[in-house]
Amino acid sequence: MLTQRLVCCIDRLNPPSITVAYAIDAGEVESLGKIGTTQTEIDRLCKRLQSKASHVRVVYEAGPCGYGLYRQLTERGFETMVCAPSLIPRKPGERVKTDRRDAAKLVRSLRAGDLSAVYVPTVEDEAFRDLARAWAVAKEDLRQARQRLKSFLLAHGVGYTGRADWSESHRRWLSGYSFANAWQQLAFEEHRRTIEDRLVQCGRLEAALRDAVISWRFYPVVLALQAMRGVQFVTAVGMVSELGDLSRFTHPRQLMAWLGVTPSEHSSGGKRRQGSITKTGNSYARKLLVEAAWSYRHVARVAPQIQQRHEGLPKAIIDRAWDAQLRLCRRYHKLVARGKNANIAVVAVARELAGFIWDIARLAMALALPRGMQSA
Repeated sequence: MLTQRLVCCIDRLNPPSITVAYAIDAGEVESLGKIGTTQTEIDRLCKRLQSKASHVRVVYEAGPCGYGLYRQLTERGFETMVCAPSLIPRKPGERVKTDRRDAAKLVRSLRAGDLSAVYVPTVEDEAFRDLARAWAVAKEDLRQARQRLKSFLLAHGVGYTGRADWSESHRRWLSGYSFANAWQQLAFEEHRRTIEDRLVQCGRLEAALRDAVISWRFYPVVLALQAMRGVQFVTAVGMVSELGDLSRFTHPRQLMAWLGVTPSEHSSGGKRRQGSITKTGNSYARKLLVEAAWSYRHVARVAPQIQQRHEGLPKAIIDRAWDAQLRLCRRYHKLVARGKNANIAVVAVARELAGFIWDIARLAMALALPRGMQSA
């Protein structure tokens, strides 16, 4: 029976081929060249690797092809890692880059323990995240369609005199407006119909998301986060779907770093120099976090909408959300009073808000809120 430990790297996970390299124990790195990505060819690769050693470790870079290969290899008993491309060690003098060299470098880095793994969601979590992202994309498409129509009307000197854009009265006004020129009218109608189609799509996806979230394993977290000021259904679902299992963060500072809201630093000797936030990690989750942080620039209070979202939640979560509001509102006003720019103050609040999100999420899972509760 073989007792060797084999380290394998799969590089350039892009159809129609991948580049594979491996090393046994502390031996030299060898290349298997380019291999196809069909199921048959992947099965053949797995058998080939299993014939060389009893314990196989595999690594490949995270990329646009997702986690299908990770799950295939894991099911076959391989110890598999999806590594973060941005954290792969690189020598300053490297000037030659090929798939074969990259594969060999990944093998050496994995063997040395220099690679950082990315979080791989479960199949269910990834499916829910896909649905949440589809909703977010639809809302962005709606925003862009509205902006295009406003630009079109502005270019022709047409302005709405009502109180609020995109209200019911505004939509009625748009449906009743017409241009004298038939070609302009056709362009206008296409812009308007695009908006109506996007509204229907957003409504359809939101209904599907609200229905799906009830049976999702992190539904208690989605409910609990809505106890906080500035965190409604959109933000809660978006944040949790992107963050996934928050229990993987053993300390709130890890979540802050993952969201990219910690200050960059370039210190040497006795001097400590901190700069702007790192902006690493998930940009969409960071965007939602900062948007939620803006609500803490007002005086702390429990508005009727927040009170409604509190219904049915455990008192421990409500109290923690109130503690967060008191601290974050005070933090914002203290920073502004010291002369800090409002944007900088809000990002500082967002960093602390991430810590409260971490705390409330862990508390929600510990208390195991009933799945039958409906979100506000």
